[in-house]
Amino acid sequence: MEYVTRIVIIGGGPGGYEAALVAAQLGAEVTVVDCDGLGGASVLTDCVPSKTLIATAEVMTSFDSSYEELGITVEDGVREDGTVIGVDLGKVNRRVKRLALAQSHDITASVTRAGGRVLRGRGRLDAERFADGTRRVVVRVADGTEETLVADAVLVATGAHPREIPDALPDGERILNWTQVYDLEELPEELIVVGSGVTGAEFAGAYQALGSEVTLVSSRDRVLPGEDPDAAAVLEDVFRRRGMNVMSRSRAAAAKRVGDRVEVTLADGRVISGTHCLMAVGSIPNTSGMGLEESGVRLTESGHIWTDKVSRTSAPGVYAAGDCTGVLALASVAAMQGRIAMYHFLGDAVAPLNLKAVSANVFTDPEIATVGYSQADVGKGLIDARVVKLPLLRNPRAKMQGIRDGFVKMFCRPGTGIVVGGVVVAPRASELIHPISIAVDNNLTVEQIANAFTVYPSLSGSVAEVARQLHTRKAQRES
Repeated sequence: MEYVTRIVIIGGGPGGYEAALVAAQLGAEVTVVDCDGLGGASVLTDCVPSKTLIATAEVMTSFDSSYEELGITVEDGVREDGTVIGVDLGKVNRRVKRLALAQSHDITASVTRAGGRVLRGRGRLDAERFADGTRRVVVRVADGTEETLVADAVLVATGAHPREIPDALPDGERILNWTQVYDLEELPEELIVVGSGVTGAEFAGAYQALGSEVTLVSSRDRVLPGEDPDAAAVLEDVFRRRGMNVMSRSRAAAAKRVGDRVEVTLADGRVISGTHCLMAVGSIPNTSGMGLEESGVRLTESGHIWTDKVSRTSAPGVYAAGDCTGVLALASVAAMQGRIAMYHFLGDAVAPLNLKAVSANVFTDPEIATVGYSQADVGKGLIDARVVKLPLLRNPRAKMQGIRDGFVKMFCRPGTGIVVGGVVVAPRASELIHPISIAVDNNLTVEQIANAFTVYPSLSGSVAEVARQLHTRKAQRES
C-alpha cells in the first residue's frame, strides 16, 4: 500500500488555501482547518472588501475631479456641496459582502475539487504528542466536539486581528475597526480615522471620496511613514487639497461615545469630535492559545511566528505563512510562503522567499506601488543606486485623462544599469508597476527597459522614459 503524506493546515487565508492547492496537486492528503470561511480575513474582512469599497470611491473621485476639464456637462444631480454624484453606502456594503462571500465559496470549491478536506473549527497543536515526535492537531469543531488529526507536516496560517487601544475599544456602531465598517448602512458624516499607515490611509481616502468629512489622525510627521517619502508627500498633498483634515504628530489616547457622536482625546489633551471613528492602529497575530511555544515553535516578542526563508518554524515539521509570521502583511506574500512550505516539505523544487522581488500597492487615489529596493535603502547605504523620478505631468496620456498627481521613479545599479527598484504613483499604479517588477526579478537593465516598445500615448510610456534617462546618464558618465 502506497503511503500518502498527511498535511494539516490551520487557517484558510491566502497562505493556507494556496498551500492546500499545492499540496493536493502534489498528491498529499490535505485537511484545512478554518473557523470563518476560506479566504480568511483577506477575502472576508480585509483585502477583497476594502478594495471593492475603494473601487466605488475611485469612480466617484475620478468623475468629480475631472469631469469639467474633460468637457463633460451635468444638467441634473449636482449636490449642495458641489459634487456631482452621491453614494448609497448600505447598497455598496451589501455588494461588498456579497462579493467577498462569493469569493470565499469559489476558494472552498477549488480546494475540495483538488481533493482537500475543509474542516470548520479552531485548531491547536497537541503539545504533549509533539514532545514524543508525533504531530497532532486538535480541532474544536463548530458543533462543539473535538477531532484529532495526525499529520506529517503542519502549516500554521492563522493571520492576525485588529489591534485595540484599551481606552478606545470598538463598539461596532460608532467606534469601528476595519472589519466592522461593512455593517454601516449610512455614510458617516464626520469620520475620524486613527492611524495613517496603509489601512488608515486607504479608508480615509475612500470615505472622503464617498462624501464623508474625514479627519486623519497620524502619530508620525507624515502620512504613510513606511512608504517612499516622495510618494507619501504627493498623497498627503492630494488629501489636504481635497479637504481632508490631516493631523500629523497627533497620537490618539482614547475614544468614547457621547450620544450619537464620538470624541477622540489626543495624547496632548486636545479633543476632536465626529460622528464615527475608525481605529486603524495595526494588527496582532493570531498565535495565542494554540500550543505553539509548548510544541517548540518560537515566537518573537510581538507574538509572531519565527520562520526561515522556506517557511520552516523552529519545530520540525511545522511551517508557518501569512500575517502570523510578521514577514510582510500582503496576501501575495502569504500565498507564496504557503506554496514554498509545501514545495519544501514535499520535496519539489523550491526557491527561498525573496522579499526584494515583492511588489506592493497602497490602494489610495492615486495609488502607490513599489518593488525592490527603496529610497530609504539607498539613503541608509544598503545599496548603491542611481535614481530618476519623472512626474506624470509630462506624460501625454496623463494630460488627456486630466491626471495631475503622480510620478514614476526607478533605481538602478551605477555600473551595470540593472534595475533594483521602483515606485509608481498614479491611477492604477498596481498595474503599472508590473514591468518594473519583471525587471527587478530578472535583473534587466535600464537599457533593456528603454528599448522595449510602449504604446503611444500610454502611462507606461513614463516607465520607458525613466529608463531612458537613467541609461543616458549612465552613458554620459562612462564617456
